[in-house]
Amino acid sequence: MKQNTNTILLVEPVAFGYNAQTAKNNFFQHEDEREASEIQELALKEFRAMVKALHDVGIKTIVVKDTVEPHTPDAIFPNNWVSFHSGGEVVIYPMYAPNRRNERRLDIVNQAIGGNNRKIISLIAFEDSNKYLEGTGSLILDRKHHIAYASISERTDATVVAEFCSRLNYQSVLFHSFQTFSGKRCPIYHSNVMMSVADHYVVICMASIENVSERLQLIVSFEKTGKEIIDISEAQMHAFAGNVLQVQNAVGQKILILSQTAYQSLSKSQIDKLTKYNKLLPIAVPTIEHYGGGSVRCMMAEIF
Repeated sequence: MKQNTNTILLVEPVAFGYNAQTAKNNFFQHEDEREASEIQELALKEFRAMVKALHDVGIKTIVVKDTVEPHTPDAIFPNNWVSFHSGGEVVIYPMYAPNRRNERRLDIVNQAIGGNNRKIISLIAFEDSNKYLEGTGSLILDRKHHIAYASISERTDATVVAEFCSRLNYQSVLFHSFQTFSGKRCPIYHSNVMMSVADHYVVICMASIENVSERLQLIVSFEKTGKEIIDISEAQMHAFAGNVLQVQNAVGQKILILSQTAYQSLSKSQIDKLTKYNKLLPIAVPTIEHYGGGSVRCMMAEIF
């Protein structure tokens, strides 16, 4: 099993914008008075620049355009509703926000897999009992060792994690992470804003994990699987330094995709540690980060 892919699915936005339904527990989102058309125009420009940046370093991209109807302001984040696996599985996930459930499109799955036979595993029935698991936003997958790390929240239910692990033969490592918002400690909405697993390292905000035994459990798991821990602060997490993804290009070169915001938050020491393992590719997506509450990792669904 390999950790990295060289093929990425992206969904081009047609009506990107602030989503009030997701803002209930995504404290990375912001709302202001900018016109919807201007937000979409800026997001589209950032999206296309990101596709070009990936292409320029040899990453294969499969780009599918969103549809105007139904209105799906977060369609730019496909990794929350679908994941692809080297065993041939495609997993479709239960989503917290009703207006995000319309993002699930079979035509996108078919375009991503190119007509190949795949085993579709649907977990969306859990929505009937208000239990959710939002793809590789909720699950941080060590694909090589078949470990699924997950920070429990309204969008990441332990029961659904267990079902995923049972169906795909993964072992779960569950924990709780928190951020400060309006003077209170609140659960972090998605695991992938506070951690990322690469082939030989993990980027993680340890300060967000308040339970000592949960933190120790993670450290032990990382040590057993040979991962160097690159710790980021909560301020760096808020700058999306945890929302990163290691990929590889057509010739096998490892590349870490991160946003310009995240890159600028890192110290020289952290950059030096990361560049031991891979090239860094910062991409500017400030509009998408500001209104969507997610960064470059959220925009990429890995194809295996």
